[in-house]
This record gives sequence, structure tokens and C-alpha cells, in this order.
Amino acid sequence: MKVYTKKGDKGTTGLIGGTRLPKHHIRIESYGTVDELNSYIGLLRDLINEDSKSEVLIEIQDRLFTIGSHLAADPVKSKMTLPELYESDITFLENHIDAMDAEIPPMKFFVLPGGNVIVSQCHVARCICRRAERLVAQLSESEPVNPLISAYMNRLSDYLFVLSRKLAHELNATETPWKPRTH
Repeated sequence: MKVYTKKGDKGTTGLIGGTRLPKHHIRIESYGTVDELNSYIGLLRDLINEDSKSEVLIEIQDRLFTIGSHLAADPVKSKMTLPELYESDITFLENHIDAMDAEIPPMKFFVLPGGNVIVSQCHVARCICRRAERLVAQLSESEPVNPLISAYMNRLSDYLFVLSRKLAHELNATETPWKPRTH
């Protein structure tokens, strides 16, 4: 099977189920941004290079492929059986958030992203996640979207934020507080 089909040369792409949509359609933007996030988490995993965190990130990448497959499927025409997303996937993130949060100092201020390249990369992943979450929310206004997808994306951005703080703590990186100007 060839990688290229030439079917997208005119600005459309096919969904699972055969429907063709413009490449700028909100559905395509949604799963494209989830794919971008998945790739970025792969980069983050390579940078962190720690087995316990890598295992969690691989699990997250797997869930993002699941989410992407659902977003890439025509909600009416697709007959393909897709992997499922479960409430336990969200609980998995919450449990890891709680475990990391218990090991770091309480947050007393907003922090400026930065302090270490890995911490900064984690913040970039969080921002991509938030963008994907916004796009999925927009898509759900006009088409059916499994509500677990929105919940997962929301919790994943929380996970990435707490991971950035955990990494900053482990790497002795400075968390620079945001101090709004008063003049």
C-alpha cells in the first residue's frame, strides 16, 4: 500500500466511513491537533527518558490515538469498531496527578512557563492540549462527540501542568512566579 493516494490534492480528506471533508473542517482540525499533541508527547517522552514517566506517557499516547480515531470517524456513516475510551482512563490521569501533587510544594502563585528545557516542553504540550480541547468543544457544538473525549482532554492538560511542576521540582528548576505589574 502506498503512503500517498493523491485524493487529498484538492483540499479534502476522508473520514473513517468514507465521508470527505475540507482539510480545514473543525473535525479535521480537532483530530489533527490531537495528533500534533501525541507527537509532542512523544518528544517529551524522549526528553524525560525515565521509565516510570515514559510508561504513563505511552499510555496517554495510546489514548490519544483512540481519541483521534473517534474524531476521524464519521459519527453516522462509520461502521468500523474503534477502541473505546473509558471513565477509568480519566481516573488514571487523576491518580497520577494526585500522586505527583503530593510530592511537590503547594502552588502559591501562577508560574511563568520555563526554568528548564524539559519543563518548557511540558508547558508547550499543555498548550497544544488546551487547543485540542477547545477544538473538540467547538466540534461538539455541531456534531456528536463522546463526552469522555472532552473530559479526558481537560484532565490531560491538568496532568501536563502538574507534570511540569513535578519535573521542575525534580530538576531543581526555578519556578518563576507571575507578579503582575502594579503600576
